[in-house]
Amino acid sequence: MEWQLTPAQEAEVERQLAWIRRGVAEIVPEQELVEKIRMSVATGKPLRVKLGMDPTAADIHLGHTVVLHKVRQFQELGHRAHLVIGNFTGRIGDPTDKSETRKQLSAEEVAENAKTYVRQVYKVLDPAKTEIVYNADWLAPLDFADVIRLASTVTVARMLEREDFTKRFRDNRPIHIHEFFYPLMQAYDSVHLETDVELGGTDQKFNLLMGRTLQREFGQPMQIAVMMPLLEGLDGVHKMSKSLGNYIGIDEAPNDMFGKLMSIPDSLLFKYYDLLSLREATDIERMRQAVDAGQMNPRDAKMELAKELVTRFLGEEAAVEAVDHWHKVFQAGALPEDMEEVPVPGEPIWIVKLLTDLGLANSNSEARRAIAEGSVRLNGEKVLDVDLQYEPHDGDVLQRGKRQFRRLRV
Repeated sequence: MEWQLTPAQEAEVERQLAWIRRGVAEIVPEQELVEKIRMSVATGKPLRVKLGMDPTAADIHLGHTVVLHKVRQFQELGHRAHLVIGNFTGRIGDPTDKSETRKQLSAEEVAENAKTYVRQVYKVLDPAKTEIVYNADWLAPLDFADVIRLASTVTVARMLEREDFTKRFRDNRPIHIHEFFYPLMQAYDSVHLETDVELGGTDQKFNLLMGRTLQREFGQPMQIAVMMPLLEGLDGVHKMSKSLGNYIGIDEAPNDMFGKLMSIPDSLLFKYYDLLSLREATDIERMRQAVDAGQMNPRDAKMELAKELVTRFLGEEAAVEAVDHWHKVFQAGALPEDMEEVPVPGEPIWIVKLLTDLGLANSNSEARRAIAEGSVRLNGEKVLDVDLQYEPHDGDVLQRGKRQFRRLRV
């Protein structure tokens, strides 16, 4: 339908589109989004915007907030958000980018994680414009005939268009039938909710477009897929992920969040600004130009970002304390006052194993890399020998990087 809009309404359409396009990697198809926005402005009916989150881990990190902030922008433009907690799909796990079948979670594990998600998302989303729903409510009651109907809408060849499935098939690695059902279930969420716009990361493109396919099969108007860039983690290479240990949680201690943000690679500084900051784009561009011209130290730009994010997620007082702590510990070289104390036997132990036992590394191989990179210190001195057999003494301080400290108690 062609909507006849007043000049003021046309201006509102352009305003909304400008906000929606900011920071977006891809909109499919964009012209249909224009038409949906025109319809919404003409009728006053808000769009139904969907974001699905599988609670496969306990915490939300900054990578999640990239798409959550885009949902918040839709809310501020007058639209309504459906946050789908995947308490059914989360038990299977999204196979996207996985080289092998994911371990299935129990209903109890997913339920416990979901509690954390529900509490944390309101640090970003507007509660008054958010409807939290759980996809087990409509997926669990489907009978086998319903499942067969869903399966009949998509061919195996279409499923194998997914790069991760194609690679596993080519490498003769198992693909289990239930993994094919994940994108179908996520798509059925859109059918059930009659979604107008679904958001996700660029790695979710196949799943989001499957929603369009299934809506067409069910005779519904097709949703628009709005995809956000993926945020690399602290390693500067891989997508931020709790399983990779390169994440910054939004509920972390203020000093930890601030310190992690100060350690991001300079090469990612303005990607973090573009995807996480609420500053005006013109302000970010001025800062970018100042850093490029050598008129501003990247460290100072990181500090501004760290203060902004700690303030937003943990409060202004927490941010002030985190700045003070960072100056004392990392600029003056002082040790943190609230250092975690851990009991250890007073017997010689392999330094690599000690790092792992104390939670300063997730594995022996990671501990070895940390030593090789020169990021491990004992009482302020670099540890350079990966074969070191160390005999702990009461009060010794073991340190990894600039943020992680343990005081040993024998």
